[in-house]
Amino acid sequence: MRTVRALWGSSHPGPTLVVTALALALGITTGLEPWRLVVLTVAVFAGQLSVGVSNDAFDAARDREVGRGDKPIARGDVAIGVAWAASAVLLAAALVLSLLLGWRMAAAHAIALGSALAYNAGLKSTPWSIVPFLVSFGLFPSFATLSAPDPAFAAWWAWIAGAALGAAVHLTNVLPDLDADAQTGVRGLPHRLGPRTSAVIAAIAVVIGAVAVLSGAAGGDLSAVSPVSWVFFAAVVVVAAVTAWRAIAHPPTRALFRLVMLAALLLAAQLVASGSALVA
Repeated sequence: MRTVRALWGSSHPGPTLVVTALALALGITTGLEPWRLVVLTVAVFAGQLSVGVSNDAFDAARDREVGRGDKPIARGDVAIGVAWAASAVLLAAALVLSLLLGWRMAAAHAIALGSALAYNAGLKSTPWSIVPFLVSFGLFPSFATLSAPDPAFAAWWAWIAGAALGAAVHLTNVLPDLDADAQTGVRGLPHRLGPRTSAVIAAIAVVIGAVAVLSGAAGGDLSAVSPVSWVFFAAVVVVAAVTAWRAIAHPPTRALFRLVMLAALLLAAQLVASGSALVA
């Protein structure tokens, strides 16, 4: 049980559960039958666990160097070999489960997971660190539509919304760790841009995603937009505006990180609310 707890703590539980819940919500709104919905959810969960554990396995030496006491692998709570084996098993499970939903879903999930693993393996330290997030989150809305009996990619606007969400997550997720990353040579795009610029760009990204969902889901006819979609859109814009203002007018704090993540979650909720229109 100690090993299981350590692996769970290494999997980035918060983001793992949020992404899994988003997959479940998109599956529900697109009308997947129960068994497909369960398989999709478990496949995404296994994939996210694999990515999270591998991230901490790759970073174990750096985390020890900066004294990250919150990282179970760096603390030695679980052997590095066990962590790698668990990540590999979870990755295989994610792909096998995806294959039950069809080769298109399996291929899309493999690309998304491969992109995330490439980030963990080294892209995080380059100016191209944002690319895996654009790829993986851009594909993400299609997981639900590709899991249907008649598989199809999600509509263009869902790709834009997903990529915008990914950009916002990446540009803000590293903000609390900028100093620790600098000590160990990790210099991805947010590190090069700085916290203020990263937060402003993230805020702009979520607004672009919100506009794409609002107009795309209604086929360009704004009079057909549901009241719920308008509420989510307005909330995204307000939170994004407050975020940009704080980033420009005040020193960066963890509150900035929380604001951008709130805007990103609202964008995700707006995407879910438009789920019935996801298929191109």
